[in-house]
Amino acid sequence: MPQTDNSAKARFLRNYERETATTLRVMHAYPVDKTDFRPHERSNNALHLGWTFVVEQAMLLRALRGEDMFGSGYGKPPENWQGILDAFKGARTDVMSELGKPENQDLDGSVVFMVAPKQKGEVPLADFVEFMLGDQIHHRGQLSVYLRMAGGKVPSIYGPSADEPWM
Repeated sequence: MPQTDNSAKARFLRNYERETATTLRVMHAYPVDKTDFRPHERSNNALHLGWTFVVEQAMLLRALRGEDMFGSGYGKPPENWQGILDAFKGARTDVMSELGKPENQDLDGSVVFMVAPKQKGEVPLADFVEFMLGDQIHHRGQLSVYLRMAGGKVPSIYGPSADEPWM
């Protein structure tokens, strides 16, 4: 039986690959002509929500590389959904490449990040990367609701959906 790398980084990479592939399925299902949709006046529109995925990948990459999380901003979002998809795919590839490097298998160290309103503090790197993946999953749930409300079909996420039954 082949031995599985059980380092913190290898475990995270397996989860990251699976969860980001699911996020991409939801993003691909979103109707490209409905990116201005927002379910409430205080909600972000779908394009901005999609950009959140990209920004969080940039933050994750910076953390893995030991770079400053707050210095240079995260750029202007693309003007269309395809641009969001392309940016997310590129960021996903970059993160997986960084995670594939042999350095820091235990995700030791820390990053400076927000720990309370208007307060920065040290966060263990292993906790931060899990937090970022969890936040992506949270926003993916938001996008799946937008998707349904915008008339799209919700793909299977952790099991069958009304639009993608398994039986």
